[in-house]
Amino acid sequence: MTAGRLAVGVALMGLTGCAGALAAETDAQSPLAPEIGRTVAAHRAYPRWADFPTASTDALTPAQVALAVNTLKISGAAANGEASRIDWLLSDPEGFAATVAQRVSAVPVSPAAARTQEEIEALAERLRERAVAPPPIPRAPLPRP
Repeated sequence: MTAGRLAVGVALMGLTGCAGALAAETDAQSPLAPEIGRTVAAHRAYPRWADFPTASTDALTPAQVALAVNTLKISGAAANGEASRIDWLLSDPEGFAATVAQRVSAVPVSPAAARTQEEIEALAERLRERAVAPPPIPRAPLPRP
């Protein structure tokens, strides 16, 4: 029985030692002492249950979620059915490419888009040359008073 009392006594001494170690003090001479005091005082109270937001009341019920999932499954199946009815086989790829090339060449092209690769590289090089930073300004250290 005394061993149990001894263990309880040691545990209580350990707890009081921890409580004393957690009690931090601020140096009153510190220039930050007033700010630290205001910050600690502002956060001293625990939040109240009234301060927490209320639970959402507009959440969907499980039945509504299941209905939405089934609706998406049905519309997905309908989209798959429509896609399966499309003739995806291209019987004349060269003719298709010629038609597309003809349609593209009929549209006027801006001069900026008609540049060659060499012109684009030359422009990029000129822009890189202009983007070089100026040399640093020499700065002497400030004289000490």
